[in-house]
Formats: sequence, structure tokens, C-alpha cells
Amino acid sequence: MKIDTRLAERLKKINPSSTLAITSKAKKLKSEGKDIVTFAAGEPDFDTPAFIKDAACEAIRSGFTKYTPTTGIPELKKLICQKFKKDNSLEYAPGQVIVSCGAKHSIYNALMVLVNKADEVLIPLPYWVSYPEMVSLCEGIPRFIKTSPENNFKITVTDLKKHITPKTKVLILNSPSNPAGSVYSRLELEEIAKVCVSKNIFVISDEIYEKIIFDGQKHESIASFNKDIYDLTVTVNGLSKSHSMTGWRIGYLGAPNDVANAISNLQDHSTSNPNSIAQKAAVAALSASDDFAFESCRKFQERRDYLASRLSKIGRISFTMPQGAFYMFCNISKTGLGSMEFARRLLEEEFVSVIPGVSFGMDDYIRISFATGIEEIGKGMDRLEKWLEEISK
Repeated sequence: MKIDTRLAERLKKINPSSTLAITSKAKKLKSEGKDIVTFAAGEPDFDTPAFIKDAACEAIRSGFTKYTPTTGIPELKKLICQKFKKDNSLEYAPGQVIVSCGAKHSIYNALMVLVNKADEVLIPLPYWVSYPEMVSLCEGIPRFIKTSPENNFKITVTDLKKHITPKTKVLILNSPSNPAGSVYSRLELEEIAKVCVSKNIFVISDEIYEKIIFDGQKHESIASFNKDIYDLTVTVNGLSKSHSMTGWRIGYLGAPNDVANAISNLQDHSTSNPNSIAQKAAVAALSASDDFAFESCRKFQERRDYLASRLSKIGRISFTMPQGAFYMFCNISKTGLGSMEFARRLLEEEFVSVIPGVSFGMDDYIRISFATGIEEIGKGMDRLEKWLEEISK
């Protein structure tokens, strides 16, 4: 057997992570005792609240360690329905809710049941790194919609219409977004919804950063506007960012009945149920107030503002103020370096880790995460400013 025939053809479409070399190098340097300032984190630095951990411990002690229903325990699904109604004005019945192994799993499941071979999936650029790879795994074709910093990296209706073809099946929206922190207003989403309804295009609405939104803005769910767009939308969320539960792997979605049923069948024969103990922890999280999420958001906004004040004094880097999430997407084109070289050299020469923008489809940018303390942000900015001065000589 030839070596190139040993693996499935679909895997040839998947690109290796362009950030792997950077993150691996950072871990190696840290293990060698180097003082690494990490701006690469895609998760909150806050610990999971104690009451959530206590609920997990109680689940273990009480023997809640067996299989559960594939789509989640009834208690959790009921709470998710209540959350959708309270926070998003969305009416989902428990049968329309699927609990999965993280929001990423939820998005992948949705794409798997919606996308046929050669169907086109529209993805605003910059994009979260896994979107195009998941589309390719489903044998779909990712089509990218360019955005601009002048519009806070959001697509317009004009942009959307230009990219629609007879093969267009799905639009992926992420608000607040990773990596740019873009937040779509109600008016913007209503206009997008009208186009999607008129062309019968599904929307996968990734709302995982919903609780991390700044300056008094309000999060809007596109599926809440009317029945037409509701019937074309899969609303994805989870507890990773809002409750600092990234490692617990609990995500969920709400979808029209036929889509939800199809995802249930798919999950029956792939992962089956998400972790039983983590589901009990999720019950505790959704039963509590939003105090933890509100306080986390307040701290993230303080960090954003401090980071912005430091970056604004560095002439060779520009940025658009993020409206949500915990990332600053920074233009480095004035340095003359591509994002991989920029990230590699900054790490090797100043021990500061950032994510190259090529991972998000834009090589003139880097992503700086402010999911770390202000003191650490200050130290990293000191090093970045010094390094930029040195390489410009």
C-alpha cells in the first residue's frame, strides 16, 4: 500500500495549525525556566467558581458516573431552554436542544448535518481558526467574506450579497467574535437575516462570547427576530467563556426540530453523551445568577482599556477597539514582518507569546489575548515596545 493511500482523502484537505510551532516553542521555553508572557490564551484565566466544582464533586460522590441521554440530561436541557428565553428571547423546547462536548463540537455537528459535498459555507474574515477546517471535513467549500477595520471587521449586506451563489448553504456568524471582538447590532443582524431568508441560507450563530461584551452594548441573537430566520438558524453557546469552564467541555445548541433530530442521530453514533459529571456542573452554573460572568466582563473591560492605552503609544502597531470577547486584533504591517515571523521572533527574543494573524486568514495581524492580569499585560507591553524599537534601528 502506498503511503499516500493509508489515510482518508478528507484529511488531505485539513491544514496543519500555523500556530503549533509558536505554542510548542513557548511551552518548551517555559519548561526551561524562561519567564514567558503569554498573550496567546483562548480561555479566561479565572478559575471555575467553587460552587460549580462542588456540584461536580457531589456528582462523583453520588455515583452520577454512568451514561446519560445522548443529547444531555433533562434537568440541564430545561435550564438551557430557560436561559435561551431569558437572555436571548428564544423559545426552544428541550427536544430542540443538544448538549455536546463543547461549542466547537456543536458547530461541527451542525455543519455535518447541513452541508453536502461542494456546498459553500460563507465565513467572515478574520475567522476563528477551526471554521474553515470543519467545513472542509464536511466536504463543503469555505468561502471567505473580507471585512475591514473601518467597519469593525463586520460584514455588510452588500458584502454578503456579493458572495452568495446557487451553492451557498450556510453562513457562519460569530458575535462577539474571535479574533476581532466584533459585535453585530440588532439592525445589522436584521438586514443579514432578511438576505438569508430570501436566499434560504442557514445561519450558524456562534454566541460563545455572549457574556463578554463591553461599553453597555447588548447582545442580539439573530434567531430571535422572526419565525423565518428562526427556522434557518442554529444557535450555539456554552459555558467555556462565561463560567471559565473551558476544560469541562460543555457546549450546547438550539435548532429547528429537523436539524436537532439529525444532530441527535449523529451524536448517537459519534460521541454519545457529553461527560455526565460536567453536565451536573453545568446545571449548577446555569442555576446561579450571572454575577460571575458580570464580574469577569468588568475585569476584561479594565484589561482591554489598559492594553489599548499601552498599544496606542506604540507607533508601528494599530488596532481596532474590540467590542467584546478578550482579544485585541493588531495590524503589524508597518513592521514589515509577516505574522509568523513576528510571533516567532517576539517569542525567541523577548519571551512574549502572541498568535499570528495568518491563523485567522490575515497575515498582517497578530492576536493579543488580554485573558491575563494587568501586571502581566504591562510587562508584556514593556517587552514589545522595547523589541519594536530595537528591530526598527
